[in-house]
Amino acid sequence: METTLPILSLSVAAAASAAAAFPKLKARIELSRAKHRSLSGHSKMSRRVARLVPFYEFEGDEYFGCDGAPANVVMQRKDAFFRLARVYADRYPKGRVMTREAAEKISDLNFTETYRVPFQFSRLVRENLGTSTFMESSSGVTVRDVDGNISYDLTGSYGVNIFGNDFYKECIEGSEKRAHALGPVLGPYHPVILENVQRLCQISGLDEVSFHMSGTEAVMQAVRLARYHTKRSHLVRFAGAYHGWWGDVQPGVGNPIPAHETYTLAEMSQKTLQVLRTRRDIACVLVNPLQALHPNANAPGDSALVDSSRGGNFDRAAYAEWLKKLREVCTERGIVLIFDEVFVGFRLAAGGAQDYFGVRADMVTYGKSLAGGLPVGVVCGKKELMRRFRDDRPADVCFARGTFNSHPYVMTAMDEFLSRLASPNFRAVYDHLDETWNGRAQKLNQMLEGAGLPVQVANLSSIWTVKYTKPSRYNWMLQYYLRAEGLSLSWVGTGRLIFSLNYTDADFAEVADRFVRAAAKMKADGFWWHDAALTNKRIKRQILKEMLAKRFGR
Repeated sequence: METTLPILSLSVAAAASAAAAFPKLKARIELSRAKHRSLSGHSKMSRRVARLVPFYEFEGDEYFGCDGAPANVVMQRKDAFFRLARVYADRYPKGRVMTREAAEKISDLNFTETYRVPFQFSRLVRENLGTSTFMESSSGVTVRDVDGNISYDLTGSYGVNIFGNDFYKECIEGSEKRAHALGPVLGPYHPVILENVQRLCQISGLDEVSFHMSGTEAVMQAVRLARYHTKRSHLVRFAGAYHGWWGDVQPGVGNPIPAHETYTLAEMSQKTLQVLRTRRDIACVLVNPLQALHPNANAPGDSALVDSSRGGNFDRAAYAEWLKKLREVCTERGIVLIFDEVFVGFRLAAGGAQDYFGVRADMVTYGKSLAGGLPVGVVCGKKELMRRFRDDRPADVCFARGTFNSHPYVMTAMDEFLSRLASPNFRAVYDHLDETWNGRAQKLNQMLEGAGLPVQVANLSSIWTVKYTKPSRYNWMLQYYLRAEGLSLSWVGTGRLIFSLNYTDADFAEVADRFVRAAAKMKADGFWWHDAALTNKRIKRQILKEMLAKRFGR
């Protein structure tokens, strides 16, 4: 008996410890299962993998034949590449010189110039297919560079340009006239701010407003307020979603410091809803409605276009149903639901994504287009979530201020924007918006298919991405053929095309013709040569072999 009692006591203690640990283990397993299986859903793993990728580049014939193309196709591609290079040299002499000079001193430009295409091909592209980063004017849906070339603008100014460049010129011009008397007096408010606040509360359906200098700052403040009021630590973001460049919402590649209080989960997943129902440390959930076009995938860019597996598909009904379920769980668990509408706000509908999908958030962030072309960030939220101090604990505050918050010129430009938005005549721009842009995408896809080209487009209203239908390692070349046809793209190339809503049917028809013409030339030049044995899986395996050979010197 004396020997069995200690053993029994140890057994009981072990059982108690196991029972106590089981809920934590169960929660941990559920959290792991709710992550998307791609690297987008595993930020720690993505950082480790990124550190292991060695630099190497192709030279000579291998540059044009890394996919196993025969010698005649390799020569065809090489001739076409340098023929296109001569076109660029003739077309952008001044702009190329200015861009090279600027890239030596502007780190942002140095980065974007380097990461326009997969790194194995980057140097030769920079040396031969450099374009002009410098523009001097815009008109209608076109832009004019410093060499006098006029191109159709498909950049959308990274989401700012919803209604056309001329619209924003007018907003800024009106702003300058109205704010001139006060000038850049910071701290006090320009009187126009009251009208802006009233309109923003009406549009968002929320109680209070906070002004900031960028969309990134607005999201930072929304998350900070959610943590402050819920007294919880963690935020939930979805795999692939972009919410600015600050640390907590960029836990993977691109952030040198791990984000310890961020859960990156799979969007449109029942497992994610289960995590939200059971964990007690989640302060807020961030939703970027732009992800509806490519759920759980990183923002598409041609620098990562190593094969043809890039997808894109928008199902409005399915995404709206997901948001409704998310809303129900957040309400049930006291989790703050934040819509990040910095990009899509006012593009999908006059009332933003909340109206478009029929789901109301606890907080909404806006930016980009809202200030009529000037920099801005805004948080709208429920009264109880926007309060920055506690009445019973005066030293316990949630601080956020910025020197240029509520700048007079920004506030008057915002009023110009919101005044136009409130006009019934102007609101007609939203009539049949989806039908218009879905129809245009369908038309272009029919033209591409009819011409036998391995390219299709997918769209969320006027935001488009290009997909490739046959395996290839040279899809990134399409952006250079498109630019040669007078289509202006952002640095991510064909990953995102952003149309302003002032595109007429005639404007779009011209863009579609140029798009098809560019793709046809690329096909004729052999860049879409395809062997039946060449699959996306085989391309990825080949790239892995190249990396291993470089790392181990074989």
